[in-house]
Amino acid sequence: MREERKLAIEVRDVCINYRILNNVSVRKTFFKKKVSEEVFEAVKHVSFEIEEGGILGIIGQNGSGKSTLLRAIAGVFTPNAGEINLHNHTVSLLALGVGFKVDLSGRDNIILSGMLLGFSEKEILEKMDEIIEFAEIGDFIDRPVRTYSSGMHSKLAFSITAMLETDIMLVDEVLSVGDERFRKKSFEKMKELINDKKRTVIIVSHNISTLKALCDDVLWIHAGQMKEMGEPETVLQHYMDFMKL
Repeated sequence: MREERKLAIEVRDVCINYRILNNVSVRKTFFKKKVSEEVFEAVKHVSFEIEEGGILGIIGQNGSGKSTLLRAIAGVFTPNAGEINLHNHTVSLLALGVGFKVDLSGRDNIILSGMLLGFSEKEILEKMDEIIEFAEIGDFIDRPVRTYSSGMHSKLAFSITAMLETDIMLVDEVLSVGDERFRKKSFEKMKELINDKKRTVIIVSHNISTLKALCDDVLWIHAGQMKEMGEPETVLQHYMDFMKL
């Protein structure tokens, strides 16, 4: 008997727009002149699905809509059209600049981030020492996050997501941030995490070798639209050929 497919993520005809206000003078604003605006279509009619345990890589030029799509899947904001269904799975987004309160300490942000992921304070405290040890940021753990370098920020963000394991992990570029030793450590931890056949992962990256090594499929997005999705070796070669043009 054929095993029933269990979907973890369904993205159906998703569109995401940004409204861009043109420069308006104080005088025009004071007299309530109509403010002109234009709409930028960041993501245009994107559809795909990932089975439970699948690992999808997303690649594309800067500004192609990759991170915007990832944040919509994470629930950071709602698409203008279309539907995203996570089938009741828990989800975490690992991205620089997302989720931390910069005036709180790293330790306090661990608790806050964990609660936002749906964990109890007791569960977070049980993992606290493990998170701090993996992050390797020393005494900065008790200092405000605004004092952190981008590398320290990414180390703590990765540690929280890696130790407080959710059903779906969304990873935006952070595997390429930090010193060489921590990048290798993060890469090995990511491989360990995705060996769990029930954990579903989406990785946004420009790193071809990372996507080849970790992903089952790769989605190439160009100018907000799906250009190709399929086997990593094939899609990534087409992308590299395109970028040489």
